[in-house]
Amino acid sequence: MLAILGFIMVAVFMYLIMSKRLSALVALILVPVVFALIGGFAPDLANLMSTGIKNIAPTGVLLIFGILYFGIMIDTGLFDPVVNQVLKFVKGDPLKISVGTAILVLVVSLDGDGATTFMITVSAMLPLYKKLNMNPLILACIAMMGNGVMNILPWGGPTARVMSSLHLESSQVFTPLIPAMIAAAVYTLFVAYHFGLKERKRLGVIQLDSAFDAEPQLNAELSAALQPFELRRPKLLWFNFLLTLTLLVGLIFNILPLNVMFMIATAVALTVNYPDLKDQQKRIASHAGNALAVGSMVFAAGIFTGILSGTKMVDAMGHAVVALIPDSLGNYLAIITALTSMPFTFFMSNDAFYFGILPIIAEAAAKYGIPAEVIGRASLLGQTVHLLSPLVASTYLLVGLVGVNFGDHQRFTMKWAIGTTLVMLIICLITGVL
Repeated sequence: MLAILGFIMVAVFMYLIMSKRLSALVALILVPVVFALIGGFAPDLANLMSTGIKNIAPTGVLLIFGILYFGIMIDTGLFDPVVNQVLKFVKGDPLKISVGTAILVLVVSLDGDGATTFMITVSAMLPLYKKLNMNPLILACIAMMGNGVMNILPWGGPTARVMSSLHLESSQVFTPLIPAMIAAAVYTLFVAYHFGLKERKRLGVIQLDSAFDAEPQLNAELSAALQPFELRRPKLLWFNFLLTLTLLVGLIFNILPLNVMFMIATAVALTVNYPDLKDQQKRIASHAGNALAVGSMVFAAGIFTGILSGTKMVDAMGHAVVALIPDSLGNYLAIITALTSMPFTFFMSNDAFYFGILPIIAEAAAKYGIPAEVIGRASLLGQTVHLLSPLVASTYLLVGLVGVNFGDHQRFTMKWAIGTTLVMLIICLITGVL
């Protein structure tokens, strides 16, 4: 009964979101509360919600201060050199703009943070999409696909969860997936090329002014879209670069908790770049909207996952799915895991899947002689589809920055995201990773 209740809850939640009857923020809070009451969990409801919020709090703090930090870095002009080079390459050709978007997002995603990647990529490319009247859904699609591929990096989140839940090392999980990640990156460039060709046929190649063509400085329109000129700190470029590099090294080697490092880095960046107190307050206020939108969504998701996990619905759902697998398909459980990782991570958070369901699947796979690391690798292949989930806070940031509807983004991107998983699965089978 718990499994049935859980599946119905997820279905109702998805219907309300997709039909636009409720906002994701409201649905994340009200739907699980109603179903917890239906399931007879009223006495434990407060504790379930509090536990969910506490568990998600470090992630919420990380995203809030991550947005503030990289927002400040964008203000200072830290990423202008990279953006300039991409813009000099793309010029007024929709094909080059589309491919340039893919290149930029794959590079920027190396830090493993979706919110940061989307802020930098959209800030750099959206003015060009608007100037050429290109479909903004293409920008959202390419940005999400590229980030989905790079999200598998050990410091991106999902891989760390796999290693933690199955007690594995990075060399067992991530390293064997590198060829599949490279193939997925190439596939992302191919999709960008496909979109670019279609837009070039529709719009043609538009001659932009010389500032876009060859000058190292951005023109006034694009400069305003990235940050006002008076906010830039070109003399502090190397300091900001070294600060960011130090932060990323700290993330990789886990010197301190991620949220703590972002809090410290944000404080240092504000103090050095904008020593005047009023300037600091203005910088915080300018990025508060994005930070609040993402932060509130994360804490609302904490209630959803807290109730889903605390009531044991997620465990029952996992057992129900595993029980449906016939013994004749047991030897193909790795492939099944790779394919089902798409709907699993779409309908629930990474935490719920990797800590709640994955260990159950790995235990079942062991009965067929399939090692836990193989199941762990397979479970990561659906991450691009996962980023289309209404449970992913950074996706709301992406569609908000681009200015497109969440449902339209899902419909436009879904088939290409599924394609990424299939490409990675094929490469994994060829290389013997699965």
